[in-house]
Amino acid sequence: MNGDDRIAGPDALAGEDESERSLRPRRLEEFIGQAPVRRRLDIFLEAARQRGEALDHVLLAGPPGLGKTSLAAIIAAELGVGLQVTSGPVLERKGDLAAVLTALEPRDVLFVDEIHRLNRSVEEVLYPAMEDYQLDVVLGQGPAARTLRLDLPSFTLIGATTRTGLLTTPLQGRFGVLLRLDYYSDDELAAIVRRSAGLLRVDVDEGGAALLSARARGTPRIANRLLRRVRDVAQVREHPRVDAAVAGEALELLEVDELGLDDLDRQILRKLADTFEGRPVGLGTLADSVGESPETIADVCEPYLLQAGLLKRTPRGRVATPRAFRHLGIEPPEAAQTGLF
Repeated sequence: MNGDDRIAGPDALAGEDESERSLRPRRLEEFIGQAPVRRRLDIFLEAARQRGEALDHVLLAGPPGLGKTSLAAIIAAELGVGLQVTSGPVLERKGDLAAVLTALEPRDVLFVDEIHRLNRSVEEVLYPAMEDYQLDVVLGQGPAARTLRLDLPSFTLIGATTRTGLLTTPLQGRFGVLLRLDYYSDDELAAIVRRSAGLLRVDVDEGGAALLSARARGTPRIANRLLRRVRDVAQVREHPRVDAAVAGEALELLEVDELGLDDLDRQILRKLADTFEGRPVGLGTLADSVGESPETIADVCEPYLLQAGLLKRTPRGRVATPRAFRHLGIEPPEAAQTGLF
């Protein structure tokens, strides 16, 4: 995503597929779930509007797909200001960040996804920008070099991260609002499925919505993705309504099981339970064994497997839990049953 694209509100997410953007809530009142986060944001936004000031810097943390990007766009829309979108890996040099910061208008929102992946030298440029709304620019080289400090308009930095532990303490301490998003309940996901179905003009009954929500891993992004694929099956099979039977047929086609696990999830558990016979396995070894990057395993797969009680992290590595063995239909070794691993 180009960090120089400045488009107001949710439409700033111009790199997304149109169908994905169309399902995003555009106002806080449309955002389903995350009640504690919404309550806090409602107060903070109203206070900023009353004072006519920029909202304090916001850090949004949580697993992928829970709505961090949507909330950033909603904050900009609620404040009636511009939104610039970029990500940590895109800002490779200090000049990249300086170009983005100097293009901001007063009270604008700058959204940095994957902020934990910022280059450390780039991160240091953020410190005076966040605290004092000033930017240090070095002119010249060598002994003749001098520093010029530029004033920036007041702005709101919204950082999103899936791995809070990788944020440096100085950066984390400069965020005035810290919000953590948790997995959604089945009822919340069912409400999201029904809302998205209405936007996509898909007729989904209670049974179909319940089945999709139960297998969406507590994640709206996955629920919406499954809904679109179920829509395809219903269309091709000429089903006028998505009920539990139609949804079940589509989920079987997608190889999404009753716990919401897909093929990669089952590969990970099968490697831990069968190939490595329940012994602890390091992240790098586990990633190599399934042909995925360690980042994908740690950021995408592990959070839900841990939440579902299927995987456990130990000082010696990852191990499958007895529940994972039972789900796979594999007899657990005695050590796994007694928790010696």
